[in-house]
Amino acid sequence: MSVTMQEVMKQSGVAFGTSGARGLVTAMTDRVCYVYARSFIKYCEQSYKCDHTIAIAGDLRPSTERILKALVKAGEDSSWKVVYCGRIPSPAIALYGIDKALPTIMVTGSHIPADRNGIKFNHPQGEISKKDEQGIVSQAVDFDESIFDAKGMLKNAPELPAVETEAEENYVKRYPEFFGTKALSGLTIGVYQHSAVGRDIVVKVLESLGATVKPFARSETFIPVDTEAIRKEDEELARDFAHKDFVDAIFSTDGDSDRPLLADDVGMWLRGDVLGILAAQALGIKRIATPVSCNTSLEKCGSFEKICRTRIGSPYVIAGMESLVDANDASVSVAGYEANGGFLLQTNLTRAFEDGTRTLPALPTRDALLPMIAVMVMVREQKMCVVDLLKKLPKRFTVSDRLKEFPTEVSKAKLAEIREKKLGAKLFGALTAKPSKFKPKDGPAPKPFHGEVVSIDETDGYRMEFDSGDIVHLRPSGNAPEFRCYVETEGKDRSAELLVGCMKIMEGWRK
Repeated sequence: MSVTMQEVMKQSGVAFGTSGARGLVTAMTDRVCYVYARSFIKYCEQSYKCDHTIAIAGDLRPSTERILKALVKAGEDSSWKVVYCGRIPSPAIALYGIDKALPTIMVTGSHIPADRNGIKFNHPQGEISKKDEQGIVSQAVDFDESIFDAKGMLKNAPELPAVETEAEENYVKRYPEFFGTKALSGLTIGVYQHSAVGRDIVVKVLESLGATVKPFARSETFIPVDTEAIRKEDEELARDFAHKDFVDAIFSTDGDSDRPLLADDVGMWLRGDVLGILAAQALGIKRIATPVSCNTSLEKCGSFEKICRTRIGSPYVIAGMESLVDANDASVSVAGYEANGGFLLQTNLTRAFEDGTRTLPALPTRDALLPMIAVMVMVREQKMCVVDLLKKLPKRFTVSDRLKEFPTEVSKAKLAEIREKKLGAKLFGALTAKPSKFKPKDGPAPKPFHGEVVSIDETDGYRMEFDSGDIVHLRPSGNAPEFRCYVETEGKDRSAELLVGCMKIMEGWRK
């Protein structure tokens, strides 16, 4: 039987998101995952020099093992060798593929609930691009339909191969080989483990760097920790742990351990885009690519020679990083980060240490460990705490929220109306206005002026900067029926207040 990838996507509802496919576990049948994997393998045969070997790994979701077995079957039926690297972080399997010049697949739903899962693809040089995505989707696959039952499940699923431990070992060695085995000596770091696939690896790496490590809150039930929308219970857990037990910081990650969560010594989690700025400063990065929604302290801090603002999503950040590379000067370091904190290193990074010069190889995919380690190394070197580093940044505070179950076509139509009729100031101007500093001797103080839009950015959605310095960014979600709002101002309370006002206005658009 021959089937196209487009047909499978339409029938199952399992579509491409960022770097791969995601969907409900009930929709991600063995047949769907098998065809996705066969299509990816076929595309790699056409587009990359491969030796007919693919490496796979997965997170700790209950459905992951079943999907991994479907991938093994897809590899076998493509006459490819399948290397199983176990349950390891997404950046670890990507690094293994880059080192070995192999395509890799990570089975993970990242931060989303356990009733969903996903398949993330990497070509031999790293994370797939939008061009690669189109190439995969355009494939047609021939296979024997009789290997699946009526529900799309394999009748005889293969066993997983023995675990190849080299991928995990190389990822763990990556950090002490660059920073040194005493880089975090004297620091005490808590590790919120929950159900992250890298929970034990994080402990190993921190100990290899000389830190005293205190793991806590390990869970055998999958917990959907989202580094961009931190749950109230995770906030309380970190604060309680820091209150009861002395730590210099707390480390954690999302489910597949490619997105970081770093908390200070009192258990307050940092926003991912702020962590990205601190990490880039700590590593001495010269050029940065980051989505347009990220905090503008990046530009205002003056630490970087070039900045590229991109659409939201790691493929766009990767394209942005590629545009910043200096082909004539390998010393120009380039990196990127996302609002979720994932840090991407586009170029090799060379740094002088007391015992000589060492190089950290590029890893152009989201990594959770590098930004957290880099910041804590800077904390130790400068004999400061995380809060001290935050105080050095320009005071800009970003918050965000979303309208769920809001049809994408409706949100796009609303943005088109705002754009065409220039309604930004009319809708949000009063919310962004500031009181006049002039106070007359007699009579009441003047009312706040009505804010005006001074600049618009349509890189991804509709981002308005007002004359008060406040920013309101409206954007339809790229992979869900949600309408998102990002707000940035010079004050934490002001940002929270402005976001509430914006969401009330947007909620009225449902009618």
